[in-house]
Parts: sequence; structure tokens; C-alpha cells
Amino acid sequence: MVLKYYFDLMSQPSRALYIFLKLTNIPFEACPVALRKGEHLSEEFKKNFSKFQKVPFIHHGNFRLTESVCIFRYLTREYPVKDNWYPKDSKQQAKIDEYLEWQHLNTRAHCTLYFRYKWLQPMLTGEKPDPEKLKFLESNMIDTLDKFQELFISETPFINGQTISFADILAACEIVQPRIAGYDSRENRPKLKEWIEKVRNECNPYYHEAHEFVNKMIEKNKQRVQTKL
Repeated sequence: MVLKYYFDLMSQPSRALYIFLKLTNIPFEACPVALRKGEHLSEEFKKNFSKFQKVPFIHHGNFRLTESVCIFRYLTREYPVKDNWYPKDSKQQAKIDEYLEWQHLNTRAHCTLYFRYKWLQPMLTGEKPDPEKLKFLESNMIDTLDKFQELFISETPFINGQTISFADILAACEIVQPRIAGYDSRENRPKLKEWIEKVRNECNPYYHEAHEFVNKMIEKNKQRVQTKL
């Protein structure tokens, strides 16, 4: 039974699951979905691929599943993956779940909202963001990033202590996204900078592979800003 993985590497949770699948040697058929082309918006897509019309999602035989955290937990039950990704120990697993639940209304929400409003929406519509709203979204994101550094990685190398877990991959993919819009979360956050380097090193070469297009967009945005200056 082939696991089909549908994703777009511009999507933060898509990248996280892609890295996880590669690192754990879970065999899968890569099924890219071009969000920028609106491939996910058709009724045919909704009927035949995903009723939620979002990525990532999987088809595992006749079984279909969406939502990155849910997919991750399913994969750890279906495949023999190393214990560090989602430990069988109840308390360690709960610590990873603590972040996975926290992130929905924090790193996921605020980093995404800032990125979409400052970079994605203007690119799609040609409309400039309202300065006051952008300032508000940036303030929320900064507060979240500061809390993440303090609450999850201030005393340990990784979210669950001494070893990397899926929570670290998911968090890193979210936190790097605003760099496309010109905000570098590593500045003035030494622990966060150190943690991102650790995550990258633990996950390479697949971290670099998954972020190749994102890195190109970051460099392109830097060049555009420098040109304006």
C-alpha cells in the first residue's frame, strides 16, 4: 500500500512533514500541489483529493487524512520510527503534544498572518499592506517568538529536552517563513538562533532540500529591498 503525500514546499507544515518522511525513511510517493496555480481550489480537487482543499494531506490506500499534526501522529503509529520523534513514554510524548497544541494559536497563527499580510497578499493582489495593521501583526508575532524562546528552548537544546522531535521541525518551518517578508526571527534572540542551527544540522540534507525554494525567495526579497535603497 503506497503512501501518497500531497504537499507544496511553500507551505510550512508541508515542509515539516516532508523533512520528517525523509529522515525516517518512510516510503512515499511525492505528489506536489501547486498552490500558486490554485490547483487545490477546484471542485474536482475537493471531490477526488481533499475535502479541505489544503495541503499537506495523505492518501494511504483508501484512507485519506489531512492536518499535519494528525498525519504525523498517524505515521508514528503506522511505521517504525525512532523514539525521539514521538516517544512512547507518556510524559515525554505529552511534552511534545504541549507544543503541538500551543503552536496552533501562536507560532502557526502569528508567523503565518504576518507573512501573508506583508508578502503574500501584496504579491497576489498588488495592494500595499496597511501600516497600522502590519505593525499590529508584527507585534503579535514578536511577542510569540519571544515566548517560544523563553518557554520551549531557554533551558534545553530542543523542545523535548536533549533530542530533536517533530515539534522542532514544525516550529522551525513556521519561524523561518517570515524571512521571506524581510523579518529574521534570529536577530536579538541568541537561543532561538542556536536552536535553529541545531535543527538544521540534525535534519540536513533534507532541511536544505525542503527550504531550497524558500531560500531563493528570501534572497530575491533581499535583492529587491537593496535595489530600492
